[in-house]
Amino acid sequence: MILNILISLLEIIIGFSGGLAVGSGFVAFLTVLGIIPRLIQLSRTSHMLKVYTACVVLGSIIGTYFSFTNVTWSHPAILLAIWGIFHGVFNGMLAAALTEVLNVFPLISKRIGLETKIITLIMAVVFGKIVGSLFQWLILVK
Repeated sequence: MILNILISLLEIIIGFSGGLAVGSGFVAFLTVLGIIPRLIQLSRTSHMLKVYTACVVLGSIIGTYFSFTNVTWSHPAILLAIWGIFHGVFNGMLAAALTEVLNVFPLISKRIGLETKIITLIMAVVFGKIVGSLFQWLILVK
């Protein structure tokens, strides 16, 4: 009985420690990429900093919850489309931020001769991620 309690306590401590490590790494990753500060800068919404912080924290917590549970509910296709758009926007911004940090777009645009169309190239990647997420949520998940 006591051994089972100690083992359960050890599992709780290890799980919590792993969660803290992964969560810290995720936040550090977002911070290094500068997604949120860049989004705040472009949208001129610095007065909503607490909202951005709350959205990242709540999104991480809710995403973790849904990853570890078998929660299902009946939902219309429009809700899936909205959910897919949110995923696509986030994945597109993450991919764009990562490639911007690594200077991938300037190198690719020079090699394929699109120096003057770099915004079009970035938007193509972002919209491609959105369409991919919509496809996943509307076709594969439904």
